[in-house]
Amino acid sequence: MSVQNSEVIKTIESLKNTEAIVMITTIETTEQLKEQIEALITIEPRFAGIYEQVGIPDLRRNDGGFEQLLRAMVGQQLSVAAASSIWQRLIDADLTNPKMIKAVSDDILRAQGLSKQKVRYARSLIEHNIDFESLSTISDEKVLEILTAVVGIGRWTAEMYLLFSLGRADVLAVDDLAIKVAAMDLLNLVERPTPKQLKKATENWSPHRSAASLLLWSHYGLLRNRKAMPV
Repeated sequence: MSVQNSEVIKTIESLKNTEAIVMITTIETTEQLKEQIEALITIEPRFAGIYEQVGIPDLRRNDGGFEQLLRAMVGQQLSVAAASSIWQRLIDADLTNPKMIKAVSDDILRAQGLSKQKVRYARSLIEHNIDFESLSTISDEKVLEILTAVVGIGRWTAEMYLLFSLGRADVLAVDDLAIKVAAMDLLNLVERPTPKQLKKATENWSPHRSAASLLLWSHYGLLRNRKAMPV
C-alpha cells in the first residue's frame, strides 16, 4: 500500500474568502509512520542506517487541547522532575482548566509553583480562547500563527503541538538542539547548522519531515546514550 493511500488525508475549504483547498496529512498509526520512513529513505538514503539502528520510533501522540499547551508552558526551562511536581500540584488544586484558573488570583497560582511569568502565560492562553477542535482542519502555518500569538508559546512549542497533538506529517523542528546535533551527524556537517541552514538543507525531505524528526531524536539518543524525545 502506498504512503498516500495509507495516510489520513483531510481536505477542507480554506477559512479565508478564497477557493483554496488545504490538504492535511497526518500520521495516526505505526504502520503509517513506517511507510513515511520508507518514503523518506528513498529521498535521503542516509536515514536507512538510523532506521536499522532505532527501528520505528514511538509516535508519542497526545490528546492536545488547553491542558497540553498549559503543561508545555509550565515545563519551560525546568527539569522534568520540577515540571512534573508543579503540574501535579495544579492537578491536585483543580487548576488545569480555563474556568478554574480564571476564578482564582495570581497569588493562588503562584502558590502552586508557577512563576509570575508563567502565570502571565496561563492568562494569555485563556484570553486567546483557542478553538482546539478547529486546529485539526487548518494548515500547519495557520496553526503555528494561532498558537504563537499566545504569550509564552514559541515556534518550537507550537511545532511540538503540530507533531504530537495533531499528528501532522511534515514537521521538522529546526530550532531543537537534539535535531540539529543529529542532523549534523547525519549530513556530515562540520558545524552545527543554524535553524535557517537546517531548513534549507532539508527542504527535499518534505512531505516526510515528521518521520525525519522522530528518527533524528532517536539518533541523538544513541549519540548521547540517553532519551532525547521531547517531554
